[in-house]
Amino acid sequence: MQRKPLALAVLLSCAGLAPAAHADEAKLKAEVEALRAEVAELRGVVREMQAQRAPAPASPVVATPAASTGVAVAPAAAVAAAPAATTAAGQPVPGTGGSGVALGANTSFWGYGQLDYNRPTARAADAQADLTRAVIGFNHVFDEATRVYGEIEWEHAIASSSDQGETEIEQLYVEHALAQNYGVRVGLTLVPLGLLNEHHEPSNFYGVERNFVETAIIPSTWREGGVSMYGNTDWGFNWNVGIGTGPNLGAWDPAADEGRISPLGSIHQELQLAKARDPSVYAAGNWQGIPGLLVGGGVFTGKIGQGDATLPVDKSRLVLGEAHLRWQPGPFDISALYTRGTISNTQDLNLQFLGQPTPVPKSFWGGYVQGAWRALEWGSDSSLAPFLRYEMFNTGASYAAQPLGLGTAPLPTQHVWTLGANYYLNPNVVFKVDYQKFRYEDLVLGYGDRFDLGLGYQF
Repeated sequence: MQRKPLALAVLLSCAGLAPAAHADEAKLKAEVEALRAEVAELRGVVREMQAQRAPAPASPVVATPAASTGVAVAPAAAVAAAPAATTAAGQPVPGTGGSGVALGANTSFWGYGQLDYNRPTARAADAQADLTRAVIGFNHVFDEATRVYGEIEWEHAIASSSDQGETEIEQLYVEHALAQNYGVRVGLTLVPLGLLNEHHEPSNFYGVERNFVETAIIPSTWREGGVSMYGNTDWGFNWNVGIGTGPNLGAWDPAADEGRISPLGSIHQELQLAKARDPSVYAAGNWQGIPGLLVGGGVFTGKIGQGDATLPVDKSRLVLGEAHLRWQPGPFDISALYTRGTISNTQDLNLQFLGQPTPVPKSFWGGYVQGAWRALEWGSDSSLAPFLRYEMFNTGASYAAQPLGLGTAPLPTQHVWTLGANYYLNPNVVFKVDYQKFRYEDLVLGYGDRFDLGLGYQF
């Protein structure tokens, strides 16, 4: 359907009419005009097809690291998913759902959702079912180089002043390609750290719930407002660097449990009237030069005192780094990740928190290894993938030194084994089951052996 073949078709058609020159001249002109109209219609179809190749909502490819690089490697069981959408610079779109629903040539919608059932093995009365999240996203292409992307999330079914649910904007940014292989984003974007934060749809990770390391240490889904640049190279390296907002240590609540559940999750601002005196910066990269192998990492750092004059936090700095690896040989899917964070100059702040249960940690860390196997397949869509994951993490590994007798002892390191399976009815609908075994129980933090069931979808 190129212009030249179309032009040739017109010429041949006209040539075929030549021998009939003795026919009525008006009839001949009418037939030529009809052919011209058909050619114009075909050209319109070609333009529409070209527009549909422009950046559109993402596909279910995900589960692998690389938000920062825009690289996405789907779980082995989901490799049959629809082709990935690309950014204006040709990279897979981070943090998107399924193949989406197009409304015209330039606008499309997509979404995903997650429903869970959790049953503690020692406390059946605490079993609960939850519509964990429902998300609607949109993507609008302004031209070949510019688009706007956003997503709205509802958590826990009902959002009101008397309910535990939330409504939030998870991403909202404008992206512009500066060249074929790099571009810029401005707005609220996901921080490109780890294997999960940018690729967190339920069909893109193993197990009913997101892993502890990438929720307690890297607070997925973690987003900040600012400006970032992303790009890729011909030799398989993808990169992402940015500057923008960061957490606000002045919001730390020493009387609440949130700081022990996730130190950064308790103080990230999500661009809600975010204090922004002290900007943060990040850089991340992934290499995929060998088929099936992904190696990468990143770092996020910045002062997080945000000019709070009521607290001694002006010099406090956050540094969070991580490294990850994923290898997908044949039906197997093996991944590992390690992350560590520090917050400096917390001694004076914690002196003000004496007697409170949750001081600010000096360091926190976590890591996991995970293996999955695409054991059974039915047709081209359905598959069963059992998996095993081992995690270690500590949200209060150390605290700044205090005068004798006033210090805080480190928290114990938690160990979690998760054994389960993902059953993909098709690449966009997944049923999940797992059992989690904890080294120690902590009802306040939600640690305890449990049985989980889940359903996830994306479109």
